[in-house]
Amino acid sequence: MPEPLSSDRAEPAAPAGGATAVPAAPAVATAPAASAVSAAGPDGPVLTSAGPVHPHGTPAAPVLTSAGPVRPSAAADAASADLPFGRPGRSMRNNPFVFGFTAALGVLTAWWLVQAVMSASSVLILIIVSLFLAIGLNPAVENLHRRGLPRLAAITVVFLGVIAVFAAFGLAVVPPLTTQSTDFVAKLPQYVQELQNNPMIRDLDQRFQLLDKIQQYVTSGDFGSQMFGGVLGFGQVLIGAVFNALTVLVLTLYFLGSLNSLKKMAYRLVPRSRRTRAGLLGDQIIDSIGGYVAGNLIISLIAGVTTFFFLVIMEVPYALALALIVALTDLIPMVGAFIGAGVASLVGFFVSPTVGIICVIFFTVYQQIENYWIAPSVMKSSVDVPPLATIVGALVGGALLGVVGALLGIPMVAAVLLIVREVVMPRQERA
Repeated sequence: MPEPLSSDRAEPAAPAGGATAVPAAPAVATAPAASAVSAAGPDGPVLTSAGPVHPHGTPAAPVLTSAGPVRPSAAADAASADLPFGRPGRSMRNNPFVFGFTAALGVLTAWWLVQAVMSASSVLILIIVSLFLAIGLNPAVENLHRRGLPRLAAITVVFLGVIAVFAAFGLAVVPPLTTQSTDFVAKLPQYVQELQNNPMIRDLDQRFQLLDKIQQYVTSGDFGSQMFGGVLGFGQVLIGAVFNALTVLVLTLYFLGSLNSLKKMAYRLVPRSRRTRAGLLGDQIIDSIGGYVAGNLIISLIAGVTTFFFLVIMEVPYALALALIVALTDLIPMVGAFIGAGVASLVGFFVSPTVGIICVIFFTVYQQIENYWIAPSVMKSSVDVPPLATIVGALVGGALLGVVGALLGIPMVAAVLLIVREVVMPRQERA
């Protein structure tokens, strides 16, 4: 029959041989453990049978000191007692206010950068045009350099040639404009007298007093302020155009002299494992842009020379100025040839209707020859761009940057097509 359970623990039996009995270890009470958990608080470790555990699940090992093991929270409290401003608080990294403030700062920074780019858009356009011209003139410099001329001398020769073209254009266009303006001012009273003697004008003047109203408007202050405002505005535009032209020439000279160093610096931004391939693609793109510029200049030169001889044969005045206008406007894709042809044909109509009609027929036929024979023959070795891509590039570039964008659109399309053909398509084939 089993013995009844006693509340007191039975003493262990003495071992045989009279050996001293080792007292048993005292049992761990559950109440002190509960008090220890409550004393640890929500930030301290939780005491379990496996040892202290951090509230987030990470075991918190006790810190050994000379006085014995100390809980980590107590060690942190002791360490923070030496800090002048107390124990640091929790990190605010995941705070929604901090996240929103950081996002707002990012949006404001992006908006500021966009505004800065828009404010400096005119300067950036000048830089892009100068770099484009430098890349376009580089093949001529390289050709002279391969023939034994030092690079600096080759750059000087090419740059002097560009300045000579601008000077020739100015000498050919400015004097005729000045002469025609002077003749118009001198013959203005004669034109007014002819208008008064015209029966139709006389009848309109009797009905509506047109000449009296024109005279009152001219003698009033509004006409003077508008005229001088227009003159001042035209002067500002002219000064700005001259300043921009000089800026482009200077920047083109600097870019042309340091083009090789700029290429090396740009290629060093590419990782070493891809630097060789990036250099080959970059050189091909630069050669394509240079070939496009050189080919376009050749086509424009042919158009200008042909127009000059035709106008001389037809005895159209200011043949050289009109030929230069046709050559320069022919550089503009799609619409430039029509602009130059329209100006030359208009002057031909001033000579006689027959000469004007002949000019229209000549430019129509020449445009067909240029589009289907001259341009493909010149451009086949420089820029390989499908006709649809050419039209799209010119339209998109013109919509973004005007005439400059139309000029840059075609070589940019050629560069994009080269990257797609050499990088994107082989990668898709391997996928």
